[in-house]
Amino acid sequence: MAYMSQEGYDKLVAELKHLESVERPKASAAIAEARDKGDLSENSEYDAAKEAQAHLESKINKIKVSLSEAKIVDTSLLSADAVQIMSKVVMTNLGNNAKMTYTIVSESEANLKEGKLAITTPIAQGLLNKKVGDEVEIKIPNGTIKLRIDAISIA
Repeated sequence: MAYMSQEGYDKLVAELKHLESVERPKASAAIAEARDKGDLSENSEYDAAKEAQAHLESKINKIKVSLSEAKIVDTSLLSADAVQIMSKVVMTNLGNNAKMTYTIVSESEANLKEGKLAITTPIAQGLLNKKVGDEVEIKIPNGTIKLRIDAISIA
């Protein structure tokens, strides 16, 4: 089971719809076009089109599994007392005094550019159940980072 926001769930549904209604027909058309070019045994276009279709179908199936296992988090039931999934956390890196803000989300919603950190990452795991004012040391791939939690809100 994967916890996610309604927004994340809706994005996955939209992506699935796009892949099935737009990308799948494109992939079929590319295969048909390559097939029309003759001998399939030496047709690299055909091989590439089949490979692209297999990749697309794999992505579609992965999204379907994610949606079937999804549990939408009711943010109205969440508390900002401690860090949990769907928490927006403002923190200070005590090593360089840099301020950071991340929202803890499910793996499928993670996007660092948008400040969305997967709950499975070392930083998110180190922040779980911590409160405002807590200082935590978290092991990350290139060492240890010391963070102070400055604020917690529900995203």
